[in-house]
Amino acid sequence: MDTRCAIYRSQDKRILGSESPWICLFFRSSLPLLLLASLFLLTDQVRPQEAFDSLESLQERGFFVLKTYQSPVRRSVQGFTWDSSNHQLNHNRRNFASKRTNDLIHANATSGHPLGSQPEAHNRLKLALSAIDAFYRFSRPHTVIGTAMSIVSVSLLSVESLSDLSPLFLTGLLEAVVAALFMNIYIVGLNQVFDIEIDKVNKPSLPLASGEYSPRTGITIILSFAALSFGVAWFVGSWPLFWALFVSFILGTAYSINLPLLRWKRFAVVAALCILAVRAVIVQVAFFLHMQTFVFRRSAILSRPLIFATAFMTFFSVVIALFKDIPDLEGDRIFGIRSYTVRLGQQRVFWICVYLLQVAYSVAIMIGATSSCLWSKIITVEDKILLALQILGHAVLALILWSRANSLDLTSKAAITSFYMFIWKLFYAEYLLIPLVR
Repeated sequence: MDTRCAIYRSQDKRILGSESPWICLFFRSSLPLLLLASLFLLTDQVRPQEAFDSLESLQERGFFVLKTYQSPVRRSVQGFTWDSSNHQLNHNRRNFASKRTNDLIHANATSGHPLGSQPEAHNRLKLALSAIDAFYRFSRPHTVIGTAMSIVSVSLLSVESLSDLSPLFLTGLLEAVVAALFMNIYIVGLNQVFDIEIDKVNKPSLPLASGEYSPRTGITIILSFAALSFGVAWFVGSWPLFWALFVSFILGTAYSINLPLLRWKRFAVVAALCILAVRAVIVQVAFFLHMQTFVFRRSAILSRPLIFATAFMTFFSVVIALFKDIPDLEGDRIFGIRSYTVRLGQQRVFWICVYLLQVAYSVAIMIGATSSCLWSKIITVEDKILLALQILGHAVLALILWSRANSLDLTSKAAITSFYMFIWKLFYAEYLLIPLVR
């Protein structure tokens, strides 16, 4: 599992070969991105005929469309047929025409090019943008951002000096982030595959619920990304990285898949424990060990900042596990998902989440204020400033949370969903503060 690009081990240390480390970094980053781009071409979520405009809309944009005044005719234009009786361009899936029609002429005032050049380019761009937008929604971007930020933040805890911020560090970080994001897309995608009917009520804009993706397309995407994730782990050769992905894969699958003794999301406590295990424990510990033991070849030490991050994110993971079901009350109740929101009600669960976060922020402030680093004469001024910023940051976040919570309209689903996204922003902000812990 220990293949490398101009990187080898010498005296139990991983050092760079003669080739430029930046070239190696570029190679490692470009391969997964190329695989991701190729996957876009395999999806069938957008119907071509929906991406093309009517003749009237072409006229509005300055294109002149002429038609004969004979009986209704049908002409093929680059694989599309035009019916003069309804003035619509319909996609012909069976064959492509070998000649342009004389009935449709595009006269651009500036270029004078025939019909097909600019509209075709416009339609291809529109098709590509539709594909990107559908995949963007399918990937649940708030979870993608959270995963990326958490790994970057935890990885910085392994940095002991500025010399550690080297191409070696960036390579190890990139390997971890790419593999984790691939696994993240598998987990959120699998949940959508088995929640199509529920999402038609709770999240109708998701590609599978809206029909933009077929179930077959969804399954193809998630299996591809699971394979890519484990492929990156095998290529890298890091056991902490592999076990982080493997445990996440098992828990994510058991959470969503509808098989006997599985689909743990039906049980509130077990569902919360799954999210807690991944977000609070695996992300903090496993990815820290990946950087500490595999990248830097140091002994595994659970530092004070790492313990703080794990404890704080335990609170945050419980809040996310509880709050995510508040906007989904209607669909969960219809389909028998016994979440805490269904059992206790939206208002009670909402304030439980707010109080849990307030407790976490208060404890973080107390730990910072009573830290020996703040008053010690041995600690540098820079470390004291970082610790003070960590205390101030938690205080500000606690005040903002309390202000937003008291002004929320719990009768509005849109307001609740917006507040849920605000919880994720607090999640991101916390990972900006964690590297400041001393």
